[in-house]
Amino acid sequence: MEQIGMFPLFYFPEIGTAWIMGITGTIHILASHTSVGAALLFAFLAHKAYKEDRPELYEYMKKYGMFLLIFSYVVGSITGPGIWYTATAASPRGISALIHNFVWVWATEWVFFVFEVVGVFALVYFINKIDRKTHLKLTYAFALASVGTLFLIIGIISFMMWPGNDAFYQTGSVSDAFFGLTTFPHLFLRIGFMILMSGVIGLIIASSLGDKELKNELIRKMGITSFIGGFITVICFMWYMTTIPENAKILLSIYMPDIMTTKVVLVVLFSTYFAIAVLKPNFINRPFAIVMLFVIAIFGLWPGEKLRESIRKPYVVGQYVYSNQIMGRDVPGKNIKNEVEIIEKHGLLKVNPWIPDRLKTITPENKLEVGELLTKIACSNCHSLETTGKYRPLLKNFVGQDKEMIKTFMQYSLATGAIPYMPKISLPEEEFDAIAQWIESQLPKEK
Repeated sequence: MEQIGMFPLFYFPEIGTAWIMGITGTIHILASHTSVGAALLFAFLAHKAYKEDRPELYEYMKKYGMFLLIFSYVVGSITGPGIWYTATAASPRGISALIHNFVWVWATEWVFFVFEVVGVFALVYFINKIDRKTHLKLTYAFALASVGTLFLIIGIISFMMWPGNDAFYQTGSVSDAFFGLTTFPHLFLRIGFMILMSGVIGLIIASSLGDKELKNELIRKMGITSFIGGFITVICFMWYMTTIPENAKILLSIYMPDIMTTKVVLVVLFSTYFAIAVLKPNFINRPFAIVMLFVIAIFGLWPGEKLRESIRKPYVVGQYVYSNQIMGRDVPGKNIKNEVEIIEKHGLLKVNPWIPDRLKTITPENKLEVGELLTKIACSNCHSLETTGKYRPLLKNFVGQDKEMIKTFMQYSLATGAIPYMPKISLPEEEFDAIAQWIESQLPKEK
C-alpha cells in the first residue's frame, strides 16, 4: 500500500504547534531587524563622523555597538537555533522543503552572517584604534553583509508564502523559487521596519548620554530615522499586499477591518512618539524609550508576523505543503506527488507510517483515541485543542453542536476544500466520524 512521508506528531498543549515557532521567531526577528537597521545607521553615522570630523559620534556608535552585541547577536544567536528546533518539530516537512530548495542559498547566507558577526565585533573594538577612513570602509562592509544576509533570507521566507509563478512547480529551479512576486516588496518592507527599529534603539542609547547638546541632536536624528523607516514600511506593506496569492487575499479581506483599525492607532501612536523625539527631545528619557521599544515590539512586530503566518494558510510552504504537513499538489520539478488523493483512496490511518498498529483499524474501544490522534494530525498545526487553548482554539467553534453536526461541517470544510484557508483532505467516513466523536467528547457539557 502507498505510504505518505509524514513525520512523528509534535503537539504543544494550550498554545498549539505552529505558534511556538511563531513566538520564537518574533523574538528572533526583533533582534535581527535591529542588527540590520543598525548596520545601515552605523554606516551613516561613521560617514558623518569622518566627513565632519566629529569624534563624539564614535563614542555614540561604541555605546550603540555594545548594546547591539548583547541584544542582537546574543539574543539573536540563541533564538536563531530555537527557530530551527521549533520549526523542525512543528513543521518538519515545511523546513525540509526549504532546505531542499535553498540549501546553497542558506549556506551563502551563513557566510554573510559570519562576516556580519565578526564585523560588529571589529567595528566596536577598532573605534579610535585604526584610522577613520579604514573604519568607515569597515562600516560599509558591515552594512553590505547585513543587507546581503537579509536579502537571502527574505527570498526564502517569501517562498513560504508562494513561489510567485507556476514555473517553479515544473522546473524546481532555485531562481524560480527565490525570485517570486513577493520577494522585493517583502525585502523593502523589512528594510523599512529595520530602519525604524534602529531609530527606536538609537533613542534608548541617545537618551542616556551626558552631553545635553549631543543628546538632543541624536534624539532628533533617531526620531527622523524612525519616521523614514515607518514611511517606507507603510508604503511597502501596501505594495506587498498586492502581490500575495488569492487564498491570502481572501483571508486578508476577513482580517482587514481589524487590521485597519489597529494600523491607524499604531501609526498615530508611533508618529506621536517620533514627533516628540524630533520636536521636543528633552521629553525623551531612557525609561520612556525602553517602554516604547516594548510597545513597538509587542503591538507593531507581533501582529505583523501573526498576520503573515495567518494569511498563508492552508499552506506552510510554497502553496504545496499544507500546514498539517500533507503535500497538497504535484510538484514535478521536485518529484513530489499529491498526497490528498492517496489519503482519499486509503484513509489517513493506513498511509501514515507513524500510526500505531493498534489504531490503524477503528473499533468501539479505541475510537476516541483514534479521533484524538486524527484531530491532532489534521488540525493541531493551526489550532489549539483544549477548551482553554490560547490561539485559534478548535473546540469553541463547535460548542452546542452534536457529533453529526460536527461531522457534517468537517466533511464540508475538509473534504470539499470549500473553505480556502483550510486544507482539502477527504477522509473515509469512519475517520471523520472518529474525529467528530472525539471533539464532541471534549465540549463542555450543559448543566
